[in-house]
Amino acid sequence: MDISVLGPFRAAQSGASVAPTAVKPRKVLALLALQANQLVSVGSLVEEVWGESPPRSVQTTLQTYILQLRTLIADALGEDHAGLPNGAKSVLVTEPGGYLLDTQGGVVDMQEYEALATTGHRALERAEWAAASGYLGRALALWRGRALVDVQCGPLLEVEATRLEESRMSVLHGRIEADLRLGRHHELIGELAGLAARYPLHEGIHEQLMVALYRAGRRGDALNTYRQLRTALGHSLGLDPSPRIEHLQRSVLDSSPLLEVDHSLPPGRLVGAG
Repeated sequence: MDISVLGPFRAAQSGASVAPTAVKPRKVLALLALQANQLVSVGSLVEEVWGESPPRSVQTTLQTYILQLRTLIADALGEDHAGLPNGAKSVLVTEPGGYLLDTQGGVVDMQEYEALATTGHRALERAEWAAASGYLGRALALWRGRALVDVQCGPLLEVEATRLEESRMSVLHGRIEADLRLGRHHELIGELAGLAARYPLHEGIHEQLMVALYRAGRRGDALNTYRQLRTALGHSLGLDPSPRIEHLQRSVLDSSPLLEVDHSLPPGRLVGAG
């Protein structure tokens, strides 16, 4: 089974979709898909679908949803069961205490993403900028929208979707840092300007935009980016920018040579300490 959760939810067996449109069975399959090839307890499935108020018939109803999912899988497998001796039960497996979705070696985009992200972050830590940009860029390319965007997420799916979105932002930040280290500031300005507008309180994005603008010869725009961040933080949170951003602003004002591309700086620091 091939599974996609980084955007609209997709689950395909033998090339045919097996994702139900009904809200509750779709939640069940989505939770099983997020933990593909791992046991998901009955308790977790009940919490996701019904929260803290499950019906008295919850066990029977959950078994009905599992049967519906197996029927979709069986239809996709066809009469020969695609070489699986137990047919749909070989894919959606009953285990003591819960169920397991066996992908039978299928592609799971979340697993691909996390493997690429881990490799990219390790390259970033070793200051291997080109490799980091490549791996992190490939990880980001797997996304097709917000995680599970077309699933009505319950408490467990919501936590996982939020975790994935936070991971996506971390990967994006790392990829942009690697590209800045490679001197790609001109190409990054448009992307960073859009991100700064979308995340007006995100200091890391504004820091990267200020550096890219300065290196592109746009010192005034870099200072304006600082002012916009300072205003947004003040109005929304009653805060000033962090000392790191204040240091960057002073470096821009002074046209500090520390703002130039420096491959010797450790990961996470685009500007020298002065």
